[in-house]
Amino acid sequence: MGFPIYRPRRLRATENLRSMIRETELSVKDLIYPLFVVSGTGVKNEIESLPGNYHWSLDRLPEVLQEISELGIPAVILFGIPSYKNAVGSSAWDAEEPVQQACRLIKNTYPELVVVTDACLCEYTEHGHCGVLENGCTVNNDETLPLLAKIAVSHAQAGADVIAPSNMMDGYVKVMREALDEAGFNNVSLMAYSAKYASAYYGPFRAAADSTPSAGDRKGYQMDPGNSDEALREVALDIEEGADIVMVKPALAFMDIISRVKETFNRPLCVYNVSGEYAMVKAAAAKGWIDEQRIVMETMLGFKRAGAKMIITYHALDVAKWLLGK
Repeated sequence: MGFPIYRPRRLRATENLRSMIRETELSVKDLIYPLFVVSGTGVKNEIESLPGNYHWSLDRLPEVLQEISELGIPAVILFGIPSYKNAVGSSAWDAEEPVQQACRLIKNTYPELVVVTDACLCEYTEHGHCGVLENGCTVNNDETLPLLAKIAVSHAQAGADVIAPSNMMDGYVKVMREALDEAGFNNVSLMAYSAKYASAYYGPFRAAADSTPSAGDRKGYQMDPGNSDEALREVALDIEEGADIVMVKPALAFMDIISRVKETFNRPLCVYNVSGEYAMVKAAAAKGWIDEQRIVMETMLGFKRAGAKMIITYHALDVAKWLLGK
């Protein structure tokens, strides 16, 4: 029997050969690192559900900002744990709350760092839902929209470069874009959580951000995990309303959605490697069951191969160090 003329293995023989024909590359510049900011002083508390990640008070935030800058990670996304909560989440647009203060601190000390802010109400409401409740259980979409506009403007005033609304209200991008433009922030970008699924993968984040709903769930406004075509409709709506960047969340179990969005729309695409995905890897690695570095890097490449341009990940510091050989 004759051998085939074309033998793919020839180009797998050495690392240099493999690198020369590699189709997908991962870079530090692809990464966005989540930061949880809190009130008070002297706070650097490891988040039990997200080992290696911390709650930071403003006075200690420069410690991690310096590391982020030295590693060349281009962007952070801020999540705030407010000093107070109420039924409408008014601390979300309070200029003296942690997210707004962190924006100002970062832009004053590391102006080149891109600051993305999560714009939602779940962390700021007493009930833990992403909007104004009616009848104690249902989010009123249209009453929520003006509040989201207030958040967007508040974050822009504090110095945010990109506002990332994660609430999945109908019409949210249009309302926030109009509010930003009317306030003179036409150069502030919107990164829409366009295809955000009602997922069990968010559990560790909800513990970290104290945003678990006190009753019910978010299936009435976040997407059904069984739906794919609907994701394309959601992305199309957000682009029509003015989204500059679109997102698929979670990432790992929704690679098909990432690929379909990439192939269908000519827009920058971000994916969120969410808390449950991170926690599973950390737990298995702690048991010695997996090679953490190889698993994480393979996962990151998978996101890029599927079509992601940007990756929000709690692994960002480690990934950057591995890429840089540190």
